[in-house]
Amino acid sequence: MQKTLIVIGAMLLAAGLLWPWLSKLGLGRLPGDIAIKGDGFAFYFPLTTMILISVIATLLFRLFGK
Repeated sequence: MQKTLIVIGAMLLAAGLLWPWLSKLGLGRLPGDIAIKGDGFAFYFPLTTMILISVIATLLFRLFGK
């Protein structure tokens, strides 16, 4: 469990440091992401982006987990 938490922390740190370059990939603006804008109100739910990140994370954990 400790090793998993350290890996997750390292991945979050790397994502935070690389965010200026990662934001240029278009993540967060994929088809299927929900964005609702109104007068003085904005709601954003990155559904497709979360599914894509989940699939990639699952593949990485399966690849490096064993």
